[in-house]
Amino acid sequence: MTKIDEEALAEAYNRALALEKAGDVDAAVKAYEEVLALDPEDHGGAAVRIAAMGRGETPPKAPDAYVETLFDQHAEVFEDVLVEQLGYAVPMMVRQRLQALGLGPFKRLLDLGCGTGLTGEALQDMVDDLTGIDISENMVEIAHEKEVYETLYVAEVEDFLEDNDDEPFDIITATDVLPYLGALEPLFFGTAENLLPDGIFAFSSETLPEETFAGRAYMVNAKQRFAHTEGYVRDRLTATGFELLDITDINVRMEDGQPTPGHLVIAKLK
Repeated sequence: MTKIDEEALAEAYNRALALEKAGDVDAAVKAYEEVLALDPEDHGGAAVRIAAMGRGETPPKAPDAYVETLFDQHAEVFEDVLVEQLGYAVPMMVRQRLQALGLGPFKRLLDLGCGTGLTGEALQDMVDDLTGIDISENMVEIAHEKEVYETLYVAEVEDFLEDNDDEPFDIITATDVLPYLGALEPLFFGTAENLLPDGIFAFSSETLPEETFAGRAYMVNAKQRFAHTEGYVRDRLTATGFELLDITDINVRMEDGQPTPGHLVIAKLK
């Protein structure tokens, strides 16, 4: 790993943030490009910030180093901020939709991007055996303390799904995972490979008004998270062997006092 000049990186990143805040997009993009030159692994998420400003190529996903750093830094306050301040309730929405559709109980659940274990807690009494995976070691440590999951892994979601050779699951969840992924094929293919026939895939996504996408399947929004069109989600599910059982319009979280529109999706592997 190349040694990073931390002082130069901090200076460049702070300058880029200030320029972005001042509305000088051209200068901000140039400064973020300097950040990327100093830190190719992109711990600060410069690539998604450039994309959020409508410049450069939209990356296929948020950089792993950025997602890991982001959640490691916020692990201790994650639940307070997300649940108490931003009104995040997607795990309970998943529970309610599964019950409304008459799905479950389940034997084995794989919770992708398990974080501190909110989805595991919501579904614990519906599942015999819970496995959680998250890229953030600090988040996994908090989930471990709750004693909700029988098994926990620290790993990147797509890599885990590709490499996992344990027995398949009958339900896989991914709440608040898609906002850090652009292209959905690796996630959906990997999920299909790790599910039993007729297994359930439950996940959430964020979206934007159709005209904002301007023909794109996905894009980075102003908060540096990926938003997906409903059509793209449906198309990729079909292409990877899923039958859509239910798609619900939801408010994923509050952001600056405004709701964040999204979808809650329940699909079944054919």
